Amino acid sequence: MSGTEEIFNKLRELLKAERKVALCTVVEKIGSGPAEPGRKMLVADNGEIVGTIGGGELFERELRREAMKVIKEGKSKSLKFSFYGGTKKGQLNTGLWCGGETTVFVDVVEPKPKLVIVGSGHVALPTYHLANFLNFNVMVVDNNRETLTKKRFPDAKLIFDRNFARALKKAKVDRNTYVAVLHGDPKHDLAAVRRFVREQVAYIGLLGSEKKARKLKEILHRDGVSEKLLKRVHAPIGLEIKAQTPDEIAVSIAAELIKKMRGQSS
Repeated sequence: MSGTEEIFNKLRELLKAERKVALCTVVEKIGSGPAEPGRKMLVADNGEIVGTIGGGELFERELRREAMKVIKEGKSKSLKFSFYGGTKKGQLNTGLWCGGETTVFVDVVEPKPKLVIVGSGHVALPTYHLANFLNFNVMVVDNNRETLTKKRFPDAKLIFDRNFARALKKAKVDRNTYVAVLHGDPKHDLAAVRRFVREQVAYIGLLGSEKKARKLKEILHRDGVSEKLLKRVHAPIGLEIKAQTPDEIAVSIAAELIKKMRGQSS
């Protein structure tokens, strides 16, 4: 297996495991340097390295350190490394004296974001279709077998249990997960917000009026959920575009998900 083939096989494996990675590619070399343009190295979010970019431990250790920063920032960037024994403005020092400089493009590759849709009714369905179009991995959670079907949600992971609280527990979430609580029944919505509000998810949104949201938050606050955590709940869910129909509400929800993903405050 070639080095490039090994790198891309590992890239697919890490993305399938929902890990973030940085694909580091030499794009320019001026003067003398250890790596020719096109050489690649993969750095996983835990620091694991696949492939080699040359330059021995000093260069690869510095590139690994910088790639980990780029992964954390979530924004791909070009890095210039000096092999002069010193640095000019904008360069990173490798400690090597080859007599040149090398530019490496560090491309952050992230797994698909996940969306947990709680409920499988009129608003949930168009929200699922838009999220699927936007390349989310979608899970739909409900205790209603009549509406939670593969025919309605063909590409989603369906989590069903007649015990609603148990169904919610089966939905595994992480920092790359967005949660849209769209059930409609106040008791079910309360259970869903209670389940996810303490989790380190990227977003939680709740369908309903401001009055309903205020009431649910009051109950959760009495139950010991802090104000700080409750402020993370976007309610009413979606951007304010005067949406009325289920399809229009789904558009507003999708827009808010995009806004959140792109790092803009709501």
